Amino acid sequence: MSLQIDCDQHLFETADMWETHVNPADRDVALKMVTNDKGYVWLMFGDLQIALAEPHYPGAVDGIGEHRQRWLKGLPAELDYHAFAATYSDPKARLQILDTYGFDEAVLFPNYGITWERPLYENLRATLANMTAWNRWIVDIASEGKKRLHPVAHLSLRNIDWLESELEALAAGDIRLALISAALVDGKPMSDRSLDRAWSAFVDYGVSPVFHVANQPRPFADGWYGEEMEGGLSPVAVCFTMTAAALALTDLILNGALERHPDLRIGVMELGARWVPAHLFTMDGAYGFTSRFNGENTALTLKPSEYFARQVRVAAFPVEGVDDIVDQAGDIFMGCSDYPHTEGTLTPYEDYLANSRLAPDAYPRFFGENVGFLLRETTATTPRTPNRRVENDWGARLAAPRMSAKA
Repeated sequence: MSLQIDCDQHLFETADMWETHVNPADRDVALKMVTNDKGYVWLMFGDLQIALAEPHYPGAVDGIGEHRQRWLKGLPAELDYHAFAATYSDPKARLQILDTYGFDEAVLFPNYGITWERPLYENLRATLANMTAWNRWIVDIASEGKKRLHPVAHLSLRNIDWLESELEALAAGDIRLALISAALVDGKPMSDRSLDRAWSAFVDYGVSPVFHVANQPRPFADGWYGEEMEGGLSPVAVCFTMTAAALALTDLILNGALERHPDLRIGVMELGARWVPAHLFTMDGAYGFTSRFNGENTALTLKPSEYFARQVRVAAFPVEGVDDIVDQAGDIFMGCSDYPHTEGTLTPYEDYLANSRLAPDAYPRFFGENVGFLLRETTATTPRTPNRRVENDWGARLAAPRMSAKA
């Protein structure tokens, strides 16, 4: 049986992680976890409150809401946060969780690292300094994880010299995945040729960039999102959580970056998967139609959906009807628990079997091999062909009436 790998868990940063691991010259911009006079713990940047520390436990979403409401009402905290979250930061405890779940390995995303990138965006020194601190810490976590824990680095494309230096250190520490923002890079699309050096570095050092739900630069203007509760979630943002990744991947595919970097591998985690089949259909149709409409031959040698299948892997939640999306888009998806987040689960295998026909023996790609592809533990192979993809003749159907009108 193939290795079974959970593609999305979270590693909680310890209170002093940033101050301990940041470069000494950057200690003045290190993030901190501070306990206020009511007993609530906040992730802080100077005087800026970024994220309220919450009582995460799989399935207990209401507990976070109750904790937040106590804070809003000025009531003292009932939670000893640091004691509560201690096992979420401990690699030995995480290995025990894997054994309980039945997973062989797990990918570990940051917990607070997904909250602070947008608030710090205008301070690039602080951004890179705190990313570096996390990256140094997780090399130690990976070592203690005995090749079963795969912490995800945190990187930016806004300084490629720094990026290359980080990738070299991460590769030496056997870190194979890196969270990046699905956003313009100082105004440039991710496919811009000035960023080819960055994509080449990811390939050369064997690190796969990953898009994940995070408080990063938004795909739409801020006015769309409404007034947010401090440290809370915008329901509009949650509705469009996959949009930034879909836009970034579309740009990278249609504008040739994946053509130029055929061994670049990209992961998409905690952003849903139901959108993928429809988006593949749309990309193929839009590419075919606009090529004919503009009368231009492009440099692409494959259909857009074929680049996606060749180089992208996407996490799918049990409730998304995984059977259906695999049938439509192919075997490019991955299973996850999101442990220990409240929207996650303590029974991932049971959840998938209750909502689909997927079982580890029948779908080894879903339960491990596709994550191994991103970790470069498995070679690039062609995913299982979709069972019922509809032939996409959108370009021909849209072009025909226009041509007829001219005649």
